[in-house]
Amino acid sequence: MVLIDKKEHICKVFIETYGCTFNKADSEIIAGYLVDNGVALVDSIEKSDIAIINTCYVKNPTESKITNRIGKLQKNYPEVKIIVSGCMVEIDPEKLSKIAPNASWIGPHKLDSSFEVVKNTLNGVIQRECGFSSNPKVGLPKIRFDPLIHVIQICEGCLGACTYCCTRFARGYLQSYKSEDIMAEARQAIREGCVEIQLTAQDTAAYGKDTGEKLSDLINDVASIEGNFRVRVGMMHPKNAMDDIDNLIESFKLENVYSFVHLPIQSGSNKILNDMGREHTVEQYKNMVKKFKKEIPNITIATDIIVGYPTESEEDFNKTVDLIEEIKPGIIHLSKYKHRKGALSSIFDEIPHNIMKKRSKHVNDIKSEITKEENKSLVGTIQKALVVEVGSKSGFIAKTDSYIPVVIQEAELGTFVEVEITEATSTYLKGKVKN
Repeated sequence: MVLIDKKEHICKVFIETYGCTFNKADSEIIAGYLVDNGVALVDSIEKSDIAIINTCYVKNPTESKITNRIGKLQKNYPEVKIIVSGCMVEIDPEKLSKIAPNASWIGPHKLDSSFEVVKNTLNGVIQRECGFSSNPKVGLPKIRFDPLIHVIQICEGCLGACTYCCTRFARGYLQSYKSEDIMAEARQAIREGCVEIQLTAQDTAAYGKDTGEKLSDLINDVASIEGNFRVRVGMMHPKNAMDDIDNLIESFKLENVYSFVHLPIQSGSNKILNDMGREHTVEQYKNMVKKFKKEIPNITIATDIIVGYPTESEEDFNKTVDLIEEIKPGIIHLSKYKHRKGALSSIFDEIPHNIMKKRSKHVNDIKSEITKEENKSLVGTIQKALVVEVGSKSGFIAKTDSYIPVVIQEAELGTFVEVEITEATSTYLKGKVKN
């Protein structure tokens, strides 16, 4: 969070965000509404009058982290008033009321109430804004937490009914935003110096299925904006991506689009995919990945895996391992299954923890080997990369055209550089900028 210094302000607010890129964009919109109304944003809880905790509820560890955090804030900073926003507000209001009885709420569809909630909370009035709304989240006031990266929410909600998911209860049914509004926001961001446009949604591939528009056309339009920048496309559900796969692949070939596609598979077993309500098969998934790799050889495939779904047998798990070893994804987001509030899969008994832990470790070991080998193959090559952030210890982080992070020592933020790759780990590269 950046510190926004105002000589005169109504109050000081600290925003803490958990979860996905979409949730980060929600926080940026909340920040935009607040700053427009004379609120100062601060970079620590100690400096604040009010703390807004923007919650994620997709996984049990995140839920535990958030509930513990809210408890500690109330105990350690009793003078700071708490507002809770994000998915927890819609998914588990009963628990939220118990752990934070004096907190106000801003539901994910009520961001336009942010200033009103802050003002009333400051004056000692608990205000809880929740429920669904058709208000679009594009073209709204926004404070970027990263001045070089602009996140655009292209749609909210989904068309799926995955049995393990509770996020859909918070985000609702699909609502796609107008392409002309998305384009206007992208153009403004590029004019203001942004070098990366992130198109995000619960499922970007669902974009336009309620309005007659298509994600591939939107990518083409955004990538055609004049300027030197990159477009990163967020997660695509395979079921929806396969409807327009050839056009999507063509859009990912564009120079301004990162060669990076996030296609979650979740399991390598068709039985488990059916139990999960995923509405696609392993064979369909492999066919899509094969097409992407054939047409874009340097593409990074990111996927999601859930181990330990309640009906997952050892045979089902082994099929997942076989799939991972076959497609060799560059990024695997690995989760151990855990019941989520309201999810259909919660009616089953969970798999014993020791079995789940063993399976998770096995996949994690394979994941590390695959990514390390993939990254080692790039040592000695020259990669064009976009410098996007300062390193946590030293130097800078740049992203290759395949969206692989490269640590370099000398660079200028927001510029493209030619990097000779000198070293590889399982999570990132190291390189030297060529003069």
